[in-house]
Amino acid sequence: KNEGRNRACIYDAEMDAALSNRKLLEGDLREAIAGNGLRVAYQPIVDKSGEKVMGVEALCRWTHPVRGEISPAEFIALAEHTGCIVELGAFVLRQACLDGDAWADLTVAVNVSPLQFRRPEFVGQVERILEETGFDPKRLELELTESVLLGNVDSAEQAMLRLKAMGVRIALDDFGTGYSSLQYLRRYPFDKLKIDRSFVHSIEKAADAAAIVHAVVGLGRGLGMKVTAEGVETADQHLFLRAAGVHFMQGFRFGASMKAEEITARLGRPGAFLPADLPSALAS
Repeated sequence: KNEGRNRACIYDAEMDAALSNRKLLEGDLREAIAGNGLRVAYQPIVDKSGEKVMGVEALCRWTHPVRGEISPAEFIALAEHTGCIVELGAFVLRQACLDGDAWADLTVAVNVSPLQFRRPEFVGQVERILEETGFDPKRLELELTESVLLGNVDSAEQAMLRLKAMGVRIALDDFGTGYSSLQYLRRYPFDKLKIDRSFVHSIEKAADAAAIVHAVVGLGRGLGMKVTAEGVETADQHLFLRAAGVHFMQGFRFGASMKAEEITARLGRPGAFLPADLPSALAS
């Protein structure tokens, strides 16, 4: 089924082992969500100079008691597949609001899955969490991907308008990797566009990637939206994006994801977030 319809294949021992492993991991993930086995880390988002922290992005992390660190790409996909992404998303949002209360004036960005966003009670859940934590809605930014909008036009628009009325900001994440429909940008009240890291990684060696970055920045500015570039690792990428007019950046050049207390400590030390090139061993 994963490979499409009108196909036949042999169900072998390797497939059975993979399915069993996924089922075991699914059970462990549900236990981790219910038993506070997950944690939230934060990656700095900086201004175009790279020296001033403007916000953070909340990122979920899971250290399995036996397998160690589980890749977010693996467990987030599993959570989406099983439906427990709703509980996981609520946990991340609440924790981000609790932690972010200590960082005056910083925006806290939280990713929202399509399954979360499409639930009728989602906006009400956001409102309740903001009330419970006392977090300022104007400092909360929800990151959505284009898949949230597919087949969900009217209800998505109404949900966004309700969130905007509360003061919450909305960003279109991974712009350029999906349909990138201009109609989305005209119809929906986005505050920010986020350029996907795949384009940032290619700007030094692919002219088309550099052209796309320039086009997205121009488009965002023309529509009154801020533009953030993700995955910035080198000084050359930083200089290119700054010259292109990107408003904000994030990536290893400005800091990897870290614990909430480390963000707090570094905010108290002038110069603690100065840019640094990614070590070549990691960049390769």
